[in-house]
Amino acid sequence: MAKSDPGTHDDNPPLDAAFMAGMTPSRRGRPRLAAPKVEVKIRLDAATVEHLRGSGPGWQTRVNALLGRLVKAGQI
Repeated sequence: MAKSDPGTHDDNPPLDAAFMAGMTPSRRGRPRLAAPKVEVKIRLDAATVEHLRGSGPGWQTRVNALLGRLVKAGQI
């Protein structure tokens, strides 16, 4: 492979107006959810929180699922 001038790279396309016009911005991060969760602050009894946290990782997800079922059933 022949050495070329460090300022030129034959394998890169020219960054002219036509090339730049075809560029589209990239999205970073997770895709947006159709129904994103909402962060809330709620005060609970210490014993309740201790019990829930003691159930292991994912306790907040399980509480959310339980509350969702109660709402759907019309119990709360």
